[in-house]
Amino acid sequence: MRARNSTTDLRSSTSERQNPNDSVRVLSWRWILSAQELLWNAALDQHGFVTLSDARRLGVSTDAVVMLAHRGKIQRVATAVYRFPRFPAGPNAPYMQAVLWTGHDQACLSHDTALALYEVSDINPDRVHLTVPRNWRIRRSGGDLYVVHHENLTKSEIGWWDEIPAVTLATAIRQCISSGTPTYLLRQSLERGLDTGRLNAADQQDLARRLDERE
Repeated sequence: MRARNSTTDLRSSTSERQNPNDSVRVLSWRWILSAQELLWNAALDQHGFVTLSDARRLGVSTDAVVMLAHRGKIQRVATAVYRFPRFPAGPNAPYMQAVLWTGHDQACLSHDTALALYEVSDINPDRVHLTVPRNWRIRRSGGDLYVVHHENLTKSEIGWWDEIPAVTLATAIRQCISSGTPTYLLRQSLERGLDTGRLNAADQQDLARRLDERE
């Protein structure tokens, strides 16, 4: 009888003892949740997208990103670019994805695309135009719908459109003059840009002169 009690006590003690693997799983899950929260906060300013560069900047490992993707918390939408599916998908999200796809923090919407987004002409580009620094070479797939231009822009030439980096209207028109955008579209942009206040008189006159010289 005494032996039976001892055996029962032993089994009870064994069953109550915590499995070391349980602790590892708890710590691992907390680690994943922390990584998810950090990435989510970054995604709030990027239309629901995060990149591996964002993760490194935040101290989140690639393993954590892969784990979140495996659990369906984020979705891989391009090379090194992920999206939180719980973030509402807006019509401008593809533009944010295009900028992030370049892999450079100074990339921005530009040329015909920027001109279209400012709604100052009838231009309707069939691909997304992007500008990256001259020395940046993109070696990743997925750019079939993009036109990548290389130019070192100043800070004053880059602004924001719906929280997405984009060249200013004056810069977009300058770029389009150089790239050969039809004259009538550029004259529309000069006129409407001034009317809407997106262009000041000095910029408009300078750009009009450049356009005349191109002719």
